[in-house]
Amino acid sequence: MEMHQIRYFLAVCDQGTFTRAAQSAYISQPSLTQAIKKLEEELGGELFSRDRAGCRLTDLGRLVEPNLRQIFREAQAIKAEAIRFTRLNTVPLRIGMMATISSHRLSAVFADYQQAYPRIELELIVDSESSLLTQLDTGYLDLVISAPTDLQEGAYQFLPLYEERYVVAFSARHRFNQSQRIDLKAIQSEPYLDRLNCELRDKLKSVCQDRHIDLYPTYRSNSEEWILNMVRAGIGVALLPEFTVPKDAEHVKFRYLTDPEISRTIQAIYQTQVSPKSELQDLLAKLKMGL
Repeated sequence: MEMHQIRYFLAVCDQGTFTRAAQSAYISQPSLTQAIKKLEEELGGELFSRDRAGCRLTDLGRLVEPNLRQIFREAQAIKAEAIRFTRLNTVPLRIGMMATISSHRLSAVFADYQQAYPRIELELIVDSESSLLTQLDTGYLDLVISAPTDLQEGAYQFLPLYEERYVVAFSARHRFNQSQRIDLKAIQSEPYLDRLNCELRDKLKSVCQDRHIDLYPTYRSNSEEWILNMVRAGIGVALLPEFTVPKDAEHVKFRYLTDPEISRTIQAIYQTQVSPKSELQDLLAKLKMGL
């Protein structure tokens, strides 16, 4: 049994299909399939059953999955310890940051932390929440900072950091600049800029359906920067987390959304099954104090 076989097996477990697993592992699908086949031969049976919807763990697959996942975590921990030694006791902390979270609130805390612990190297990985949690599960990331909406208690530990209200962002030339309050219904008559990475899109759609409000997107993007540029150009209005709008954003104004008020909780997420190393515990304490 080789470590890459375990990694590919876990990738299929997490991704649900051989195709997506191969893409996430950056290998060809035939190579992944061959590795899984060799692992099945060694373990004495099939690990996955396939159908049109994807693939599912067999009874044997469900039996070995927890142990193989633990083996992989321990191997990642050993590798991290070796890296620390070879870097003359410099400790790397890898932090996953959900793409829609602004650096405004957190960058100062990270700066204070590195001043207090100069031997710590901080590596920030910006990605989607699902990708970051996969990297957290494999042990590559030590911490994920996100705004989870549907994560099960028990699988992870959570530290709430701060609340963030949603605002209506618009050009400085827009008529909304004369308003003190903007509700969801008022946006219906405006060209709407849709943020594809917004974790509250489903909630927003549900609210709009309940209130018979139709927000028609004239522009969609998974980039917060592009959405802000479209707002600045006067192409439309957008719903954004308040700290996503820079305080010194030129030609961009905003008002808090009213009726309904929408907010999200930014949280630090780490594994339940792995005791946080002291460096991570220090960072969590710093985050809790500094926000």
